[in-house]
Amino acid sequence: MFEELSPPYKTIVADPPWEEITGGATTRGPSGELTLGSGARRRTFPYSTMAVEEITVLPVQELAAKDAHLYLWTTNRFLEDAYNIARVWGFVPSKPLIWCKPPHGGFMGQPYGGSSVEFCLYAKRGSLAATGNAGRQWWEWPRGAHSVKPGGFMDIVEQVSPGPYLELFARQPRLGWDAWGFGHETPKVQAS
Repeated sequence: MFEELSPPYKTIVADPPWEEITGGATTRGPSGELTLGSGARRRTFPYSTMAVEEITVLPVQELAAKDAHLYLWTTNRFLEDAYNIARVWGFVPSKPLIWCKPPHGGFMGQPYGGSSVEFCLYAKRGSLAATGNAGRQWWEWPRGAHSVKPGGFMDIVEQVSPGPYLELFARQPRLGWDAWGFGHETPKVQAS
């Protein structure tokens, strides 16, 4: 799956294509398969998505150095899952970093309107020291195209965490980084 990469990486940024279900109840069978209840539907995106179970079983622990940093992007809906995924990948969650976005309309029935924040869970493996200090854990950046993260975020990662660097589910190449999954080319993996 990751044959073209050159592990181990000291810093990994991952922005998984989370599968979102809206409008109804869902249940999980004994082997983890998702069943949509009445009115439930998968939200469509301009890229393939992955279920939490598929993201969890990605062999990220094999890509990371013994001492490494992980930055795992998520939304509020998947924040708890992100903590669990980081642990399965061999990392200890440290703190959520927060991207504060300009408000962008509300949704009926939502007491706090539409989402105006996105989270990036910072986690560590081993004893890798930071190479700098970001000064805080939240930033205000404008919104871009759907799912595109602020360019300033990667600058902060490079300020705080040492290379070699890997970005999983990258949108574009970045000088000095290895990248995998351009444009959300998602693998087909099986949760066991």
